[in-house]
Amino acid sequence: MRGLGDLRGLMQQAQKLQAELAERKRKLACARVEADAGGGIVKAVVSGEGELVELHISPEVVAEGDAEMLEDLVLAAVKEAQAKARELARKEMSDLAGGLPPGMLP
Repeated sequence: MRGLGDLRGLMQQAQKLQAELAERKRKLACARVEADAGGGIVKAVVSGEGELVELHISPEVVAEGDAEMLEDLVLAAVKEAQAKARELARKEMSDLAGGLPPGMLP
C-alpha cells in the first residue's frame, strides 16, 4: 500500500502547485508595468500579462503634428512595457517551474 501513499502525496503536491500557479497568474493579471519613450512624452501601461491597459500621450507632441514620430514613440513605449511584463512574469513563475523544461508552465 506504500504506492498509494506516494501517489496521494504526489496528487497533493500537484494540487498545491496548481493553486499557487493560479494565485500567481491572478497577481500578474492585476499587476501594472509601465514604460515611457521620448523622455516621458508617451507612457504605456501594461498588465503583468503584457496586455496594454493604458496609453498616455503628451498633448504637446500631438500639437506638433509629427504623426510618424508619435507612432515610433508609442511603439517603443509599448514594446518596453511588454518586455518588462515578460520579465516580471518570468520572475514570478521561475521558482514554481523548478526543474520543468521551459514552456511547461503558462
